[in-house]
Amino acid sequence: MRKAGEGMNGLSLHYYTVPSGNWSHKGSATQFTEAEWFNTLRGALDMDALIAQHTAIMDRYDPKKRIGLMVDEWGVWYDAEPGTNPGFLYQQNTLRDALVAGVTLNILNRHCDRVKMANIAQIINVLQAMILTDKEKMMVTPTYWAFEMFTVHHDATLLPSELQSADYEFNSQKIPNVSVSASRDPAGKIHVTLCNLNPNQPAEVACELQGARAQKLSGRVLTAPAMNAHNTFDQPTRSSPPNFPRSKSPARFRGHPARQSVVVLEVE
Repeated sequence: MRKAGEGMNGLSLHYYTVPSGNWSHKGSATQFTEAEWFNTLRGALDMDALIAQHTAIMDRYDPKKRIGLMVDEWGVWYDAEPGTNPGFLYQQNTLRDALVAGVTLNILNRHCDRVKMANIAQIINVLQAMILTDKEKMMVTPTYWAFEMFTVHHDATLLPSELQSADYEFNSQKIPNVSVSASRDPAGKIHVTLCNLNPNQPAEVACELQGARAQKLSGRVLTAPAMNAHNTFDQPTRSSPPNFPRSKSPARFRGHPARQSVVVLEVE
């Protein structure tokens, strides 16, 4: 940055979440314990510190934030699906991966003043893919639905959000129970995306909107009974987000995001 900053438009950052921390034995995409669930989400949350540290250095040499931080590869990396060519990096995709996508997108959203581009590693059949195919068959994954739900933040203005959350504790370790970001779209609607990382119990969320009127509240939730729930070619819609009913809402409301869920709320 100090030497080449004037000739740069962007700085590339790659970060993959490997549950085991061992690149030789990363872990299964579908057969995992709560310890592996916890380690995976803890690793995904590290993206926040990684971006903050890069931003601190970039701000020193680029205080006007002309240069974009390009998180142009990220996602979860597991062992290749048994029976497939390991060089093709084919892996299944579960509810755990939707939570990784959700918390990462919330982090990227909150750092949008510096992060100008962010791409999940692959889209089809490779690593944390949004689409899986088998000859003429095709299905979308839980990660696809997380991305689809977060499109409400496209072309919107980031809103500051302050979150006070209990911790999700496992084996004497802690991570935040809930992840959040919020924005206002060009039509004036406010969208809040929440992720409940705890696979054991719902979270209690009390939301207060300041400086905005709230007349209607609606939303969608992506969850499933099992941590490793995933779509298959025989059951391609096992994990997809239904709508919440629309309701009247004051400027303050309470909600209980289901355990292991990604939620998007729309406030009008």
